[in-house]
Amino acid sequence: MTVDELQKTIASLVPQSTVYVLDPMRDGQHLEAIVISPVFEGMMLIKQHQMIMKPLKEVLLHSVHALGLKTFTPAKWQEVKNDYNL
Repeated sequence: MTVDELQKTIASLVPQSTVYVLDPMRDGQHLEAIVISPVFEGMMLIKQHQMIMKPLKEVLLHSVHALGLKTFTPAKWQEVKNDYNL
């Protein structure tokens, strides 16, 4: 699965989301995803991550070794976005 494919897949799982998928090691196997959505408002962090990871489980088994995941509400993203070079 390419970075672009993973980005589109995650965006389809989370309504009203902005998704960034990064490949910091440039190996296609150790990816990081940042997902911003108002849907996360009031949702526990574990539920946010489950919303994304459960449907991706089978897909990732055969194509990605590791996926780091960070989820934010739009308000929280405004607070922390300067920490990321996107």
